[in-house]
Amino acid sequence: MKRVLFIFLAVWFIFTVVVFVMFFSTTQADSKGSGDGMPVLEAIETRASVRAYTDQAVEPEKIEQILRAGMAAPTARNQQPWAFVVIDDKALMTQLADSLPNAKMLASAPVAIVVCGDLSKAIEGEGATYWIQDASAATENILLAAHGLGLGAVWTGAYPVMSRVKVIREVLGLPSQIIPLNVIPMGYPQGETAPKDKWKRENVHLNNWATAY
Repeated sequence: MKRVLFIFLAVWFIFTVVVFVMFFSTTQADSKGSGDGMPVLEAIETRASVRAYTDQAVEPEKIEQILRAGMAAPTARNQQPWAFVVIDDKALMTQLADSLPNAKMLASAPVAIVVCGDLSKAIEGEGATYWIQDASAATENILLAAHGLGLGAVWTGAYPVMSRVKVIREVLGLPSQIIPLNVIPMGYPQGETAPKDKWKRENVHLNNWATAY
């Protein structure tokens, strides 16, 4: 009787483990295919500048995910000298589209993010302009996060072209210590945009300039 009970318990234990493993594997597969994101190298290799968008609104939770990704970027001395303005007001976006020669697609984008430098948080002295690198790192994170979440986006530069900086400041009411580095129109892509293969071995050197990689 004990032997039969032992065999029954062993079979039940094995069955429970198998069911758990199958359930876990299925859950993981569903999560990977749910559209919540993609592997980072795939996102880097397949990202492209997207300038045409559908009318579908971008979910607020995705915008927050994208902003969180931007703020996860490295900064000099961890100063985080940045600020972000999310724009979803069509009148403001049309006004910017009419005034910024490189950002006409704002008129059809459902949302945009303006990445700014906050000079009140910047390093003083010789490293004062590190904010540009910091905000650029945040910008690339934003572009990759947007692509990873199934959105399309494009980096349209503002600073150091002061005529563009002036327009953005006036339209958005930015204080003097806030410098807009760029405007990122964003939305669900309309059509397909193929990524460019930018790999060029001749741009890489090994240990010194004279030695090819």
